[in-house]
Amino acid sequence: MARILITGTSKGLGRATALELVRRGHEVIATARKVETLADLPVAKRLALDVTNDESVRRAVAQAGPIDVLINNAAEIAVGPLESIPFEEVHRLYDINVFGTLRMIQAVVPGMRERRSGTVVNLSSVVGRAALPLTGIYCSTKWAIESLSESLRIELGHFGVRVVVVEPGTIGTGALDAPRSFFGANDPYAPLAASQKHVPREEMTPPETIARKVADAAENPEKQFRWPAGADAEALLAARAKLDDKSFDVALRSAFKVDW
Repeated sequence: MARILITGTSKGLGRATALELVRRGHEVIATARKVETLADLPVAKRLALDVTNDESVRRAVAQAGPIDVLINNAAEIAVGPLESIPFEEVHRLYDINVFGTLRMIQAVVPGMRERRSGTVVNLSSVVGRAALPLTGIYCSTKWAIESLSESLRIELGHFGVRVVVVEPGTIGTGALDAPRSFFGANDPYAPLAASQKHVPREEMTPPETIARKVADAAENPEKQFRWPAGADAEALLAARAKLDDKSFDVALRSAFKVDW
């Protein structure tokens, strides 16, 4: 049994992961900005945690005690063309998705390093390896998670601490139902948005399926570094590894119906 802290467990993948790890017998510490949203989770401990706030991170990690596995799940998404998405939104996404992950790493990793054991699971995305139009800022945050994780894996491996990355495809959590959107009146990119394929939620990978992959990665970090999660992610990342840039661009446009 491991003592596992998960960020962003109020809903979606974080909640599903908490439930999966409890089912497997682990001691789960669930966290969210509003701790009352965790009241019905059958976990060992529920903590208030805002990953964008240094003091909140420090306080939550102190309350959690020694952590065997850190799962960095908290993230948000926004949609809009790169030329016009507001910089305050760029800052907001990076503060949650990237700096929030780094805050948690800096707060938890020293204890793991001193004990010479532990695992860091960073939730990336298939778009951390294959970016899509109109989600460029979100994609770039996940590319940042990929590079941070690659560097961290080498730095911490010396001390017996493992780092893994989970790369889900589309998840049926509802996060894409009404994302924060930034399009102007008569936006020149509206035809691009309209042309893209929108996968119905019922055709997306259920969060419980992705949660099982996250749990597998947490339990078996020595098996591999990158863990694609979901059939769509596995297929897309296999194509990314096999094709040159030009051929992959053609395949990507076809898969996502990007007529642009």
